[in-house]
Amino acid sequence: MPPASAWIDPSAPVPRMNHATDSAAHLPLAGWRVLDLSSAVVGPYATQVLADYGAEVTKLEQPSGDIIRWISGRSPTPGMSGKFMHMNRNKRSIALDLKAAAGRQAALELARHCDVFVHNMRSSAIRKLGLTFDDLRAVNPHIVYCAIVGFGSAGPYADRPAYDSILQGGTGLASLFAATEGAPRYVPYVVVDRSAALMVANAILVALLAQGRARQARQIEVPMFESYAALVLSEHLYGATFEPPIGTSGDRRLLDPNARPVQTRDGHICITTNTDAQVMALFDALGRPELKADSRFNTAVSRIDHIAEFFQIRADEIARHDTAHWQAVLARHDIPAMPCHTIDSLLDDPHVGAVGLVQQVRHPSQGTVKHINVPVSMTGYSPGLRHHAPRIGEQTRAILREIGYGEARIQAMLDGGQASAPPD
Repeated sequence: MPPASAWIDPSAPVPRMNHATDSAAHLPLAGWRVLDLSSAVVGPYATQVLADYGAEVTKLEQPSGDIIRWISGRSPTPGMSGKFMHMNRNKRSIALDLKAAAGRQAALELARHCDVFVHNMRSSAIRKLGLTFDDLRAVNPHIVYCAIVGFGSAGPYADRPAYDSILQGGTGLASLFAATEGAPRYVPYVVVDRSAALMVANAILVALLAQGRARQARQIEVPMFESYAALVLSEHLYGATFEPPIGTSGDRRLLDPNARPVQTRDGHICITTNTDAQVMALFDALGRPELKADSRFNTAVSRIDHIAEFFQIRADEIARHDTAHWQAVLARHDIPAMPCHTIDSLLDDPHVGAVGLVQQVRHPSQGTVKHINVPVSMTGYSPGLRHHAPRIGEQTRAILREIGYGEARIQAMLDGGQASAPPD
């Protein structure tokens, strides 16, 4: 395959892609351009964060589309699953066959116009496509290149495939359930993907901040295994942190079988009491004030040593009344508590409604949908829905025009299968 420089002259002037709307101009990342070759959850969620803050995110898909379009439930029209829509708002889609020379050339031209390139492909796959850091740096000497990988390139697992469930097991997360349920299990949430995505967004933001001091090509590697292993270890290394160890690994407050939503007479409620003052207030709320003088429970250190007894007493007392009773009582004592929602009941939570976290909006192809708003607030920042989640290649024609492709060239790529777009 010819080097990137054989396709594009990196010294040629780069016209700005200009599709930002007036509504995006006030956003913190307005003007930063991201080319997103990622799929599934980890990469798209990271670039959704950037898009919500105003970055111009171009989602580069193969003609078959991001896999999450298809494996995350049905939709009114094919390829627009709910999970896909929630992670790909405020983006535009271009569909290119990157194995075809014309498709790769268009991708390099897009990279020349962008500030950030993100992918979550294995290193062997990205090399075959000719879209490595060196390939992109050859056409854009200031590119921030972020590779999201399952395992760091310096270790023996480099280039192995990785999925969230694989990494939940490999990082020790799944095994933690053995303490409470007798066997390992997965968290029913792609927690490794989501956590790594936030690390990706953070790393890219740091690189963009650094670009203000010295504009240069920067290569970022975010390994999902190491990233989440670090989180699990920092939570549960515990007494094994020290040499020699002071006790075992594993936070007993989290691993006790009763460290779970507490059963009431008609449901469950979630309660957390970390400080001495909160625990003393809980004993009053439970009608057990005599426990405030109990040496097992009146200091944080002693409660750790007797955590199972503390949780059992709490469970026995809470079971005597219904959830509404305990919500009122615990609120009077300023004890942190919430009902244990289902996904459906969460949508009816009065706070969720008051802050407008979830709103119904009209999607041009999917009808009425629930839109999850950005929960963060910031002075001078008004988040909004600038682009609905796109169909596969919905903006292919427009994006190719923006990088200088003429209509005949665009049509030839569409006719030849090097690019794709939905019917007008």
